[in-house]
Amino acid sequence: MATELTVPAKTGVHPLDDAIRESLRGAHEHFARWSGRVARYHPDVAPHVGHPATLGDEDWADLATLLGPSATAALRGFGHTPPPGWEVVDSFGLVQMDGTALDVEPDSRAEVLGPSDVPEILDLIGRTRPGPYLPRTIEMGTYLGFRVDGELVAMAGERLHPPGWTEISAVCTDERFRGRGFGARLVRAVGAGIRARGEIPFLHAAQANTTAIRLYESLGFTLRQQSALTVVRTPAEAAPPPVRG
Repeated sequence: MATELTVPAKTGVHPLDDAIRESLRGAHEHFARWSGRVARYHPDVAPHVGHPATLGDEDWADLATLLGPSATAALRGFGHTPPPGWEVVDSFGLVQMDGTALDVEPDSRAEVLGPSDVPEILDLIGRTRPGPYLPRTIEMGTYLGFRVDGELVAMAGERLHPPGWTEISAVCTDERFRGRGFGARLVRAVGAGIRARGEIPFLHAAQANTTAIRLYESLGFTLRQQSALTVVRTPAEAAPPPVRG
């Protein structure tokens, strides 16, 4: 089990530049697991890991402590070179988009999804693969969906929640029902709820997913920054606790 340490103080960077740790220091503090400067969500909630822009030896050790042996994590940013014993599994481009100008609109046909809908949500996620979604991800924010003949066929919701911002995530539509505008309507509806709280929507997309990026741009999102995700796997044997100076 990870050692519970004092949560590091804020660094003064923009909330979106450190969105995971800013979420885990604030609105999602109750989901947080910390070791040194590294944080993760409860493993039933989300796989996201927050970390400094540059990881030192203690940070890598803390990450291994949080994750355990032979576990994977996606690190944001560039130039991550893990220590010996670690494995780089994948790496791909990522874009972060600012929804300050998102054209929002509530949708009376969008159903608020809850814990009882999780089996259907996981089934839809498994078919459409918009990104990771776990049994308790529903607790991260409001999720909305569309049903056709009682079947959940499209959804979108809220994920990271750094101060003043909320991420729109899990935007997906069953391939049998694409082309009906469900995705755009759900993004606008989720965005309306975010805006009503006085916050600003944002989102992430794989750089290669140009279709989704064009949709988001058509709704008013603008590119804020380009980054990368490097997926790493911890060593097979548990790491010793980090030695702190």
